[in-house]
Amino acid sequence: MPNRAEILKQKFVDSVGLPFSDVLPATEIESILATEQVTYRHHVFSPVVTLWVFLSQVIAPDKSLRNAVSRVIAWLSALGEAVPSSDTGAYSKARSRLPERVIRQLFDKTAQSIEATVPEGMLWCGRRVLVCDGSSVLMSDTDANQQVYPQHSNQADGCGFPIAKLVVMFSLTTGAVLRALVDPFHTSELVMARQLYQLLTPDDVMLADSAFGTYGDLAMVQAAGADAVFRKHHARKTDFRRGKKLGIGDHIVTWTRPKRRPQAIPPEVFETLPAQLLVREVHLLVTQPGFRPQEIIVVTTLLDVKRYPKARLAELYRLRWSAAEVNLRHLKTTLKMDMLLTKTPVMFRKELWMHLMAYNLLRTLMWKAARQAKVAPLRLSLQGARQLFNQFIPQIAMGYRTLRKRLYAQLLIVVAK
Repeated sequence: MPNRAEILKQKFVDSVGLPFSDVLPATEIESILATEQVTYRHHVFSPVVTLWVFLSQVIAPDKSLRNAVSRVIAWLSALGEAVPSSDTGAYSKARSRLPERVIRQLFDKTAQSIEATVPEGMLWCGRRVLVCDGSSVLMSDTDANQQVYPQHSNQADGCGFPIAKLVVMFSLTTGAVLRALVDPFHTSELVMARQLYQLLTPDDVMLADSAFGTYGDLAMVQAAGADAVFRKHHARKTDFRRGKKLGIGDHIVTWTRPKRRPQAIPPEVFETLPAQLLVREVHLLVTQPGFRPQEIIVVTTLLDVKRYPKARLAELYRLRWSAAEVNLRHLKTTLKMDMLLTKTPVMFRKELWMHLMAYNLLRTLMWKAARQAKVAPLRLSLQGARQLFNQFIPQIAMGYRTLRKRLYAQLLIVVAK
């Protein structure tokens, strides 16, 4: 048994783990498992093997447990080793024994490592931009799921699915998921996003839509040492005849903290907000191929008109669509994360974090391919990268060392094409 587990671990590291070899080496995985004291009895589905099988399962078009176990059987058969039972019970129990915190730590490692490879020259005005947006994810209609993630309040009992709210921060440069939070659907998207503000680092720039364009959100982002570029909230009026004029449709005004505390901001947080805030309001004409030009007003804490001219802000906000809406569609449609067929909240969250890590795996592959071919990484097809990756993996796994390196090099070339 231990011999088969070691064989499988090496096969996964040499195939599925190739794009992660720099950002998430095998030693890092084993270190996290050791720190969390995750050990199994001698079994073909060891903790490391279970993680790799789980990851390959969510990337595959067929996400069933049976398909995942079939992959293990086929690989062991090709190597002349004894094959495990085709019953999915052993693998299912191995997945359930994996702590959620281990998968979350591994996801965090991938996000940090991908960003660490971005050269300063590819950043927007020398700043890292994080694009924030929210969505929802359905799950199997079980009592356990309904208790933690109840269905929509507008639906009658028995006529809806449990639903969770997901808030994600994407990297504008690589497209990878850097931060994420999941809560019951009735939780406000803004309340969740405000928890992520605490994870912002100085010199970050946060980009989001009009739901975030409030005094509280601008002040909280600035308190984290970061800057914000939000579309103006619809309830706030703008008069370009007032304030310090920087150009046509571009001025700096002073916003005053609301007299009445917004319900979504806790009293202790509201009291820490400054009494006034300097805000730059910019009228933009955002053009998108295939769509009519759109006139919007952006509010930002980026006050330096020379470093952040109006044209660069328009360019930045135009990228928000592909960096948020399109990437969320990739997560939910391309990776089929719109509904996860797990029966418990714990397994739902494990699958959710594993999907986010699988998405980052594909983004890592695309990032390496784009850098090698000297093309824009966000111009590559995530679906195409996923299809090619799934086709190359069996060949890479069964190849000898030289062949594996050649196949992986070829994979990067065709992904870029």
